[in-house]
Amino acid sequence: MSSNTPERRWPETCATDESRLLWEFLTFLRITAVTKVEGLDREQAAATPIPTSPVVSAMGVLKHLTAVERYWLTIVGGGSDLPKLWDSHPESSWTFGDDETPESVIADYRAEWELAGKALEGRAPDEPAAADDTRTVRWLLVHLTQETARHVGHLDFLRELADGAKGE
Repeated sequence: MSSNTPERRWPETCATDESRLLWEFLTFLRITAVTKVEGLDREQAAATPIPTSPVVSAMGVLKHLTAVERYWLTIVGGGSDLPKLWDSHPESSWTFGDDETPESVIADYRAEWELAGKALEGRAPDEPAAADDTRTVRWLLVHLTQETARHVGHLDFLRELADGAKGE
């Protein structure tokens, strides 16, 4: 694990603070996603080994998760006027440039965590989202947790196909 990656710890099992628990589960999954990509070279991280999913790569998963965090937590949840990280094409959040590396994609993902945390700082789970009062902060955090968990499952397989590494 990189020295920049926080320690991966299970959330408090006797939790009483809902907001903290929601953030801890999301953080646990974020760190898991990063550890699945750390140590891969660019060729491994850019590989798309699933013929029916030609945009799904380890770097692509992190790019997508970065875009999803930006949209749901920072823009919808916090009301930020930052631009979305995808265009109208559904696969655009999965693509990356020739100059991007696993390290740069990881750094961008981590930076988005900071933006999301600041955007929702001090907001309670039952408060409405800043840019969509039909959703609560709780809904956004649970949605991001399930989205991240699904894609960590993809990263499990992509990592195993890349270098044989298995594990949680």
